[in-house]
Formats: sequence, structure tokens, C-alpha cells
Amino acid sequence: MVRKYDKKLVLEDGAEFYGFGFGAEREIMAEVVFNTSMAGYQEILSDPSYTGQAVVMTYPLMGNYGMCDDDYETDRPSISAFVVREYNDEPSNFRAAQTLEQVMKRYGIVGLAGVDTRQLARHIRDKGTCKGLITDAGMPNICAVTMLKTRDLPTDQVRQVSTRAAWQAESKTHRFHVVAVDCGMKRNILRSLNARGCDVTVVPWDISAAEVESLNPDGIFISNGPGDPENAKPTIALVRALRGKYPIFGICLGHQIIALAYGAETYKLKFGHRGGNHPVKNLRTGKIEITSQNHSYAVDADTLRGTGLTVTHINLLDDTVEGQSCEKDHIFSVQYHPESAPGPQDSAYLFDVFIAMMEEMNHAEKN
Repeated sequence: MVRKYDKKLVLEDGAEFYGFGFGAEREIMAEVVFNTSMAGYQEILSDPSYTGQAVVMTYPLMGNYGMCDDDYETDRPSISAFVVREYNDEPSNFRAAQTLEQVMKRYGIVGLAGVDTRQLARHIRDKGTCKGLITDAGMPNICAVTMLKTRDLPTDQVRQVSTRAAWQAESKTHRFHVVAVDCGMKRNILRSLNARGCDVTVVPWDISAAEVESLNPDGIFISNGPGDPENAKPTIALVRALRGKYPIFGICLGHQIIALAYGAETYKLKFGHRGGNHPVKNLRTGKIEITSQNHSYAVDADTLRGTGLTVTHINLLDDTVEGQSCEKDHIFSVQYHPESAPGPQDSAYLFDVFIAMMEEMNHAEKN
């Protein structure tokens, strides 16, 4: 007996993609994006940068290795929906503690399976990222499109996912103290800093410069996170106030925030960069790094002129800015994810660059 489609995804332009519902049983409206990674669905599902988004996975099989307790990127996933070609509810993995659907039901994440996800990804590439509604298969198309055109999506994603109070993650060697501004930070960033001897104090996105200075950090980290960087005004003001006083390292949203703090501009990409195989060129070394990426916005290269920031890395697929720095202020950032969970390890050296900056500044202060 052929199972009948019970759910569908409707896009703003009226395109419909039918499938079978799994996960949370509810209707959801979200920004629809796609990810080309072949593995790492747990890290993607639990990445706070996907807050309020419906993620379409182009790799055809999801759920086959379950969900493992040690692989989450946040304690409480905030993604809206997961759209897949085939969902496997019987994982084969000795580490699996739960199935993908069990976790999705717990956190209210809607699932849609049975969709031709590569066709859907091509549609998004051609038309651009848009709003989508996952609803019952029988809802009239005109009603769904009207809802999409008359309702706005939230713009306070960073506020939703940032920590509400400071907390600490200590290393074993206690070499440096880093204040990490949580705009939606992934756990593997903390692991990467802790592994290099950094005690990390994680603070809210809207912390004041005076509060950060009172913590006596050796360096400051600005994290990844969801949404439009221009909505993170408190963090932009923080970078503007503290630049030049401490070494500062930013990743993804943190990269965009640093650009805005220096007076540059950002813009929204047609369909964003999401996947684990983006080639990036390091302009200083000439080397090509294969990178993990997840972002909708990019820094406008033309607006960097005269800001004090220089481009250090570019994306070889579309020439977008992937890295920038201001040597005078001991500040640098990248658009991609050197902590790479999931993804390649080519860019892990950037954490070592941050360590070297803190060593250099500490040495200069002592002498």
C-alpha cells in the first residue's frame, strides 16, 4: 500500500513540495535554506545559527546514525524545521542515545520527509532564499501563500539564543582568559578554546564594554549566531568600544559584526553558504582551505576601504569576503567555521593565531 502524503512545504512564490510529516506535529513558518553537507545532521540541527529556519538537506538519507549525547552544539536546539529526502528511524550506531525524531519532538522541530530535496535546493538557488510554510497537505495553496505574504518572521534571533547570564568553561592548563560574547555560539568553539588552554567566560550578547573590562580578559571572542548582523547593535557597539584594547577574534556573525563596528556594510546573499566543502583562499599564504559554512549575509568588500580592515580570505566560488583583519588593533575574523563541527579541519590554525595574539599582547604589556 502506497502511503499518502500528509504534509507539504509551500514557498512564497506558490511552489509546493509534498511529503510525510515527522517530528513535531505543528504548522511552522520559517525561512527556507539548504545545506549540502553529507554528514553532521546532528550538529546542523543543534546549531543556534539556524534559529527560525527550515533547513533542506540535499544529501538523501538522514537519521541513520541517530543522535549522540556528546555531539550537540547547544543544549536546546532552536531550528524550526528539517526537510529531508529519506528519514531513517532505526539508527545503526553504538553511540546513539535517541532517534532524530525523538529529539525533534522534544524541541518542537517540524520534519518533512519524502521531498525531492535536490529539486527544492535548485529552486532556492534559482529564486533565492524565501519564507516557507509547512502545513497539512490539504491546505489550499492560495491560503498558504497569503499567510506567507502577510506575516513577518521574527528578527530577534540573537536575543533568543544568547545566554542570559555569564558562565565559565575552564581549561586544564589555564593559560589565558577569554571572554566569549554569545550570539548563538556552538559548543565546539568552546572545546577548541579550552583545548588550547583558554578559560572561557561566556557572556550575553548585550553585555557592556565596562562589564567585559571588569572581567580582565586576555582576549575577546565574538561568536557565530543567527539573523541579520545589523540587528546585533549592542554587540557592534561593544566591538567599537573595545577594539585595540584586547585581541579580538570573530567567527561568522562575529565576522560581520566586526565589519559593521568598523563602518563597513553587510548584505544578504541570494541563497547563502551552507555546507562543508566551500573553498576559501588565504590571500597571505596563497593556500586553499576547504571550509564549513553557514551564513546568509556577507561583508561588502567595497565598503571596507578606509575602515582599517583588510581582506585576508576570499571565497573561490563567488569572491565574497571570508576573512578580514586590522593588525594595528589586533583584531581578525573569518566568515566560515574553523571549529568545523561538522566539516574539514583545514582552518583550525586560526585558534592558534588567536593564542599567538594574546601571547604577543601579554608580552608587550609586561615589557
